Amino acid sequence: MPIPFFLLAALIVAADQGVKYLVRANIALGQHVSFLPGVMDLTFVKNTGAAFSMLEEHTWLLTLLSGMVAVILAVLLARRILPHWSGQLALGLLLGGAVGNFIDRLLLGYVTDMFAAAFVNFPVFNVADIAVVVGGVLLCVHVILFMKDEDKKEGGTCS
Repeated sequence: MPIPFFLLAALIVAADQGVKYLVRANIALGQHVSFLPGVMDLTFVKNTGAAFSMLEEHTWLLTLLSGMVAVILAVLLARRILPHWSGQLALGLLLGGAVGNFIDRLLLGYVTDMFAAAFVNFPVFNVADIAVVVGGVLLCVHVILFMKDEDKKEGGTCS
């Protein structure tokens, strides 16, 4: 059982929910607070959509989809579908991010975002989003570097 990667996912969820709680409790909606001057501000934003606020009128659909994705990721992680540590790490990061944002959607009806880049115009994001992006990039790297070798070990064919 890949317990360390489930623990990583739980740590991401705890950090994500903790930061979101602190932002909601201490920053007014839409207010900017300097975090890393010239680099990053904290801004409380309610995001009812997905990435770049897509599907913002369909929060219920996003809640359902993110819950389903979290279950699928947990099953993939538990079954060690990607046995190499990099695949397990990618799935753990993705799972933590998916659950973090799922909790917000389910309980609040929106996702709390707070990190705003001060040096470029970029959508506001949160800890769960960071985990999803890093996990997604790592998953792509894993697929490029290790999937062919894993497939050969299992006797399958990969072109």
